Amino acid sequence: MAKFITDELIEQKMISYGYGETNSHDEEYVRELILKHYDAELTADWQNNCDYYIYEESTADGYSVFVATHDTSYISVNENIHYYDSDLSGVLQDAIKDGGEIYVDDLFQDFIDDAIRELYEYLAERFHAQAIDELEDEGYVYDDPKTEAEFINKIDVILS
Repeated sequence: MAKFITDELIEQKMISYGYGETNSHDEEYVRELILKHYDAELTADWQNNCDYYIYEESTADGYSVFVATHDTSYISVNENIHYYDSDLSGVLQDAIKDGGEIYVDDLFQDFIDDAIRELYEYLAERFHAQAIDELEDEGYVYDDPKTEAEFINKIDVILS
């Protein structure tokens, strides 16, 4: 008799990895989990030995721009200056993935929350697939009718 993979079994595995549904709504927990996973740290204390820097500067004519760089002694306008803080989420994700200490002038900016949430979703998807693989290795069968129906529909479209 086949043992089927259920949402409950997957959730148990996800909890064991630290990515369970319950904790996914705790922003502080998620931030700590992501930073620990990538061995990264966010700080608002300027230090000359940080691995990455993200901070706001003012232009000569009074506009705000955002600097994101590994090296504060050389700032490339084309590569390191961002006009919108919404552009910084992807930059911060890359910096977190690289690990190390990351200076951010204000640790309560929206782009930080966006970057952390996107990295969490990325890792949660990876761990979800890992949970299914491990359960299959343990002799369980993944019988997801929705996935099977989607597969059949794709085949039907290809064949028609």
